[in-house]
Amino acid sequence: MRKILLLISLSLILFAETEFSEPIPSMLEPRKIVFSISSGEDKDINHVLSTANNVLKFYGPENVNMVIVAYAGGIEGVLKHNTKIAERVRTLMMYEVVFVACDNTMRTRHIDHSGLIEGTQIVTAGIVEIIERVQDEWIYIKL
Repeated sequence: MRKILLLISLSLILFAETEFSEPIPSMLEPRKIVFSISSGEDKDINHVLSTANNVLKFYGPENVNMVIVAYAGGIEGVLKHNTKIAERVRTLMMYEVVFVACDNTMRTRHIDHSGLIEGTQIVTAGIVEIIERVQDEWIYIKL
């Protein structure tokens, strides 16, 4: 009997619906989410891109404003030469995800702006971009 109750309880937990916080996300009140990519490791970059994709799937792209800021080693995530990652970035851009590159990082690493994936925005300091978005009530996710 205990096993049956445990199984029922576990299944209820696993299949429970997520309750939205107020205001419920909509086109008029989208969730504002900023991710950062600071590691240059492909697995770390792909983790951020996959998580961003999962968030878009869950809420629907019309209910989310999303920005991904690449700085430090994470600048690799917005460079053209990394073709597999660049393809994923372009796909997310099609869903209006904004990618932002840190110009301080680019100067430090001697990376020309022409090396960026087309459509990537450039800001002076990636970390400041994150700070300002958080100040403007964006949800910051660091993986």
